[in-house]
Amino acid sequence: MDRALTRWGRRLGTALLAVTGLLASAAHALEPRTTCTATLSGRRVMVRPEAFDFVSLELDRLVRLGMAGKLEVELTLWRRNALWFDARVDSTRLTQVLAFGNGVYLLDQRPLPDGASVMPLERVAWTLAERPDADARFEVRASVRLQVVTAASLGRVAAWLTQGKPTPVEEGSTLTGTVLRSVAEDLSRSASGRCDVTRPP
Repeated sequence: MDRALTRWGRRLGTALLAVTGLLASAAHALEPRTTCTATLSGRRVMVRPEAFDFVSLELDRLVRLGMAGKLEVELTLWRRNALWFDARVDSTRLTQVLAFGNGVYLLDQRPLPDGASVMPLERVAWTLAERPDADARFEVRASVRLQVVTAASLGRVAAWLTQGKPTPVEEGSTLTGTVLRSVAEDLSRSASGRCDVTRPP
C-alpha cells in the first residue's frame, strides 16, 4: 500500500511539474478587468458587460488544445443612497463557455473575430417594480471569473502524463486534492468592476 502511494505521489509530482510549467509566463500577463455600460429607460435597466485580457498565454494554450473555459458572471443592480447604505435591487448570475474552433475563439458558439482579449458578455435586462424618481441613482457591479482547468481535469492530465489511471480527487489523499485545487485556482482569472446607470438625454 505504501509503495502504491509512493508511486502515485511520484507520478503526481511529475505531472504537477509539467502543469506548473504553464504558469511560467503568468507574471508578464496583462491583468484581467471587466467593465459595463448600463442604461435606464422607464422601468427597464439594460446592462452590457465586457471582459478584457482574461485569457493569459497559458490559458490560451489550454483552450487551443481543446479545453473549454467557463466564464462565471455575476451582475448586481444597486440603488445609491447618499445618507444611508446602498440598497440591492436585483442580481443575475450566468455562465458562458469559451472555446476555440476553426481558427477563432467562440463565446457560447458565437465567434469572436478579434480574439479573446475583448469579450462582449451576454446582455442582461432588469425591470424595476416601479418607475424611479428623476433623481434616483443606480449602479451595476460586475464580477467575472474565468476557469479553464478544474481540479478533476488536472487529475486526468496527471494520469495521462504518467500513463496511470485517473484517481478522482475525492478518492485521493487530502494533500493530493488540495494541491490539485491550488494549481487549478492558479489557472483561473477574475476581476470586478462597476458602472453608473445612465438615462437617455
